[in-house]
Amino acid sequence: MIRNIIGSVLAVIGAAGAVASPFQSWYDGRHGRDYRVEDLFNGITGTSSDLWVSLLLPFAFAALVTLLGLVLRSRLLVALSGLIVLGFTILWMVRQGQRSDGLTLNGDGTGIGLGVAAALGGGALLLIAAAVMSGRRSRGGRGSHRYVAGDRTPERYGEYGDTGQVGQVGYDEPEPYRTHQYPPYDAGHPPAGSTEQHAWDDTREQQPWTPPPQPPDDRP
Repeated sequence: MIRNIIGSVLAVIGAAGAVASPFQSWYDGRHGRDYRVEDLFNGITGTSSDLWVSLLLPFAFAALVTLLGLVLRSRLLVALSGLIVLGFTILWMVRQGQRSDGLTLNGDGTGIGLGVAAALGGGALLLIAAAVMSGRRSRGGRGSHRYVAGDRTPERYGEYGDTGQVGQVGYDEPEPYRTHQYPPYDAGHPPAGSTEQHAWDDTREQQPWTPPPQPPDDRP
């Protein structure tokens, strides 16, 4: 539970950083919202872009995938959103490097801006969040039972979640925790005090007594 909470917080921070990055400077003062998504595949141009067809589009989609992953507690979806953010950011860096003959980082505000750092940091946080999260608990984890071969004592596993502790179950537990039942009576003899016991005793009383057979006398 604690791991899921920490992972969720990291995922929210990472997704927020990725969505906010297009509104910051990416290169030479040009914001990420001014880059068209199609320019990442065809080559970056100086043409300005509308908001919802800019770099904001893949990052907003990654945020939706992150939200879905948190609702479903799916580590795979959270990791996928991080790969989407990092993938589009690295693709932009490749295309921008081709256009500018290399990327630079200058102290006067030119070159790579804070938007790229926010996108890279957001994608990395999403991957870290996926690694921290424990995901969904298996349905068979709690209340499942295992019986050790050669031992009549049942062991119930998963009573304390994912800690792996074992709880012993006594024979006073209701079914299905009881491993076996002793037979109600031995073959041919009902238990004492039962109706079958009385019928069996009456049958014996009604039968006449017969002496046991004597061995043959072989004396001359």
